[in-house]
Amino acid sequence: MAATGNADTGVGRDELIEAVGRTLAAHGRAILTGPAGVGKTTVARALADAAEARGETVLRLAPEAADRWIPEASAAALLASVPPAALDRLAGPQRTAVALLRRETDAPRAGRDHVALRLAVVAVLRTLAADRPVLILVDNAQWLDAETADLLRFVLRLTPPGVRVLAAECVRGGAPVAESLCGPGTPALRVPPLGADEVAELLVRHQLPARLAGRIHQASGGNPRLALALGRSLAEARDGAHHADTLPVCGEAREVARRLLSEVPADTHRTLLLAALAARPGTALLRRAGRMDAEAELAGAERAALITVGEDGTVRFTAGALPTALAADAGWPERAAGHAALAAAVDDPVEAVRHRALAVDTPDEALAAEIARAAESCRRRGNRALAAELGLLAAERTPLDRPVDELARLVGAAVDAGCAGRADLARRACRAVLARDAAPADRVRARLAVIDAAGQALADLDETFAHAMNDAVGDPALMAAVQLRVSWKLNLSDGDPVRSCAVAAEAGRLAAVGGDPGAEAMALTVRARMGRILGDPGAEAILAEALALPAPEVPLVMRNAPQYLAVRHALFDDRLADARGRLLTLLPAVERSGAAEDVFEVLRSLTEAELRRGRCAAGAGHARRALELTIDAGLSPGPAWYVAALAEAHGGSFLRAAAYARRGVRASEEERDQVFLSRSLYALGLVELARGETAPAVATLRRVAALEAAQQVVDPSILRWHGELAEALVAADELDEAAEFLDSVHTVAADLRRTTVLAALDRARGLLLSARGEADEAVDLLQDTADRFAALDLPVERGRTLLALARVERRRRRRAPARAALRGAADVFTAAGALPWTELAQETPAGAGRPGAAAVLTEAETRLALLVSQGASNQEAADKLFLSVKTVEARLTRIYQKLDVRSRAQLAGALRR
Repeated sequence: MAATGNADTGVGRDELIEAVGRTLAAHGRAILTGPAGVGKTTVARALADAAEARGETVLRLAPEAADRWIPEASAAALLASVPPAALDRLAGPQRTAVALLRRETDAPRAGRDHVALRLAVVAVLRTLAADRPVLILVDNAQWLDAETADLLRFVLRLTPPGVRVLAAECVRGGAPVAESLCGPGTPALRVPPLGADEVAELLVRHQLPARLAGRIHQASGGNPRLALALGRSLAEARDGAHHADTLPVCGEAREVARRLLSEVPADTHRTLLLAALAARPGTALLRRAGRMDAEAELAGAERAALITVGEDGTVRFTAGALPTALAADAGWPERAAGHAALAAAVDDPVEAVRHRALAVDTPDEALAAEIARAAESCRRRGNRALAAELGLLAAERTPLDRPVDELARLVGAAVDAGCAGRADLARRACRAVLARDAAPADRVRARLAVIDAAGQALADLDETFAHAMNDAVGDPALMAAVQLRVSWKLNLSDGDPVRSCAVAAEAGRLAAVGGDPGAEAMALTVRARMGRILGDPGAEAILAEALALPAPEVPLVMRNAPQYLAVRHALFDDRLADARGRLLTLLPAVERSGAAEDVFEVLRSLTEAELRRGRCAAGAGHARRALELTIDAGLSPGPAWYVAALAEAHGGSFLRAAAYARRGVRASEEERDQVFLSRSLYALGLVELARGETAPAVATLRRVAALEAAQQVVDPSILRWHGELAEALVAADELDEAAEFLDSVHTVAADLRRTTVLAALDRARGLLLSARGEADEAVDLLQDTADRFAALDLPVERGRTLLALARVERRRRRRAPARAALRGAADVFTAAGALPWTELAQETPAGAGRPGAAAVLTEAETRLALLVSQGASNQEAADKLFLSVKTVEARLTRIYQKLDVRSRAQLAGALRR
């Protein structure tokens, strides 16, 4: 798409590039299809570059939109890329026809010999093919002028087998051009949208914030060019990019969206605009709103990959930026008419009020009051995000002579936005409050909403905290509210539980003076949480004191309330059934409250509880919900990616777990979230250890150790990385360091009576004993540890211990006990639904020591590894896989790293195992 430049969209295309290469080898022709910006050009260029690297002749043709109306423009461009030697061999009439086309002569164009021109092109291709294989690349086939299309149809029917053709086309309606060029039955491969992981990788390659990947994937629909344009727009935003910001569909992003929308006619645009303005678009609603041909128009939009229409008629845009672009490009009269039509068509009174408010732009107190009542209704339903939007709308429609009502609506909108985690709406409401003659208490509440909506990204809000504290002076209850949030920030962003505890104590004193028992309980909760982190035996007594204070059944900030910390302590102590029961009671309550962060926290804890209990499928379900909520509500993504990584590491795929963990690491680094940075690194280290990536695992888990030490974390039950680091040190043959580390952690865990932590340490100690040659002692300890985990009802931990036992038995050359341990591990993992661990147990024979290559390598990497292990050179592998040598070299580097090998001989050995 020349109008918007060429993006680096090669991420996630390796498999497709190889598939197209195989298709060309088998059929000689292939067609690439897909919407604008999806990466057809990049795939085609990669194949052409690989062909050139193999010494083939590549003729490239890439017309632009304007070329479609210039007769024979593309034919001239094609012949301009032909080597002059091939043209010199043409017969006289044919050479004249080419010269006329290329305007190398002053002869008139009228009366040109078109037959001679066609035969000339055929002759040129035959000459080239006689010397070496030829690849004709026709990109943007939809923009070929009619004369060139006719010429190519004739020529390609007569080309020899040595000429292959790859055509890429964005179908705009009517008959596809590429198929008419290549012939009926030519294999067509659609370039798919990128997945969320691939969008994250794309952003990182372009040095854009990874924490935005979830929302950008949703907004772009996986279209790489649109994803990059949105990422750049957010990164360049004046106030910095926040994970909950409204995505700015402007500049390049708007042009890409317009290009996608240009695939459908004007009537369909009008129907799509109504769908964009509706909260819950559907075919029935659009018909009631006056679009009687909605089904037919939407069918065209669906063919153009702009929307999907469900069986129940629900309309969903494939990219979230498309409805934004539609609304932005429509004029005010068109938007107002659309909202008016929808107001009469919707069956929900809240939606009707919203549309009526958006159909006018003048103050109206009766309408403003009705909007405010609708906001209250949303608040009761738990839809705090919509309540915030309606509150802002009510304030906008409030007449100037009612400033008190306007301010109250703005403050209410800010509070709703803070509860919903909508940082964009909270900031907007706060700016409006600060621009008015607001009382200090109102200014404090608006700023607290901004803080509450920021999620994990509290590090950059020092100025907001300072202003809030200044306005709160003289009001003990407000000062307590501000100090509470300071205590949260000191732990989350600064990693300083000691100062957090001290500030929380002051917040509790102020709350008691101000008569706010809820805030007093939350201050005690912070102290109890920090006490647990610091290994203070009195933490439970402080928590009991907090629980004894009067408090609402569902506090506004449940995640920082004593009821929730009691659940977390149950998880830390592996009282999993108790924790799960309490969480299932809390979940519907926090869902009714509309507090997105609270709902996420409950889902996160449910995930952890189910995974520990060996119910991996249930844990994965909670993790999916947590991730979906994070993207939909615009929450900080780091915690959700950690939860997703943990769920995948237990019940999904080690490869996906590592991808999620790396995204979590990047997001937490960007938001300076020390707490979840440690957690994502732990998840990554766990996966690296399981996959036999010893050196990376040691480095990653040492980083966790450093972060936890910097945060003064003493209690090893809060994040259980200690056993993994000890196992990794043993695997790396750092036996003395492993022994010293195990001794130090064992002392703390024993003093605090952390039974399950001690069991995990004993598993690592068993491996250490084996590495030191004390095999009998190792076997006894590991068998005992496996029995302890069984008694504690921690099946995944038991299975991992049986795997460790199998390794020790294998080292003693006792194959029967090793096989028995492996079978036992596989049975335990299978019952728990721990899929990657089951595969690991099944793929690790009694005589092998590392996971099978199939569990580590992608399909494309496996094909390359097999070729190289069989003796193929890099050039030979590149030829067979239709890749460039540079791509082969980069992929081999990744393979060596994944399998921890350093030579082709070692690679062959790893694959044989």
